[in-house]
Amino acid sequence: MIRAARKLFLNRVITPLIAVLAAFGLTLTTATSAHAATWESSDQWGTWNNGGYILYNNIWGSGAGSQTIWANSYSNWGVWANHPNTGGIKSYPNAKRIVNRPLNQLNSLTSNYNVTVPSSGAYNTTYDIWDTDYDHEVMLWMNWTGPVGPLGTYQTRVTQGGHTWDVYRGSNGANNVYSFLRVGGNSYSGSVNILPILRWIATQGWWPSNEPIGDVQFGYEITSSAGGLNFTTNSFGVSYS
Repeated sequence: MIRAARKLFLNRVITPLIAVLAAFGLTLTTATSAHAATWESSDQWGTWNNGGYILYNNIWGSGAGSQTIWANSYSNWGVWANHPNTGGIKSYPNAKRIVNRPLNQLNSLTSNYNVTVPSSGAYNTTYDIWDTDYDHEVMLWMNWTGPVGPLGTYQTRVTQGGHTWDVYRGSNGANNVYSFLRVGGNSYSGSVNILPILRWIATQGWWPSNEPIGDVQFGYEITSSAGGLNFTTNSFGVSYS
């Protein structure tokens, strides 16, 4: 009886609300994936430490809308983002693992990923790999949708780490950026051997062979997601020795 009354109440309240919103061309959109999560945050710089990783909401661009990050663990997390259909990156929600080891002292550095991403909007699913001083940034674009593109100028095509990449090199005024865009179509699950890519950069003379690697980040660089879109990391991890 109570359950039936509650259902009737919800129908009387929610149904007219949806009708009113629809009349104005709006929809009732919520971050449904977040409700049952272990952790969630809508804070601009919301962070959560779990299993040796740090999750970060990271809404950093100008003109950003709203965004909620949720997580059950460092390897299972996602975001609901509603950023306007304008140019410029609005956010980079991500999970990161700190490596903090010189490149020439690493024996291995690998990662696996499995994501579910929307077919609309403008974004790229990317690794962001930094040195400890944040002077160098290596981006590995695994998939992307909409009018987005890398910083800098095209350098070459190279096969390293289990994938073939188009390589771009540039600077954002604060640090050097090396962008590797995967060739052969978008990838939504798999693995990448990061160490050979970093060693290849060193052979180009773009950074020293003993460059200290700071952290490996993985997430979604979102330019627009008008109306609210869900990005889900089904599994993710970084291993090194």
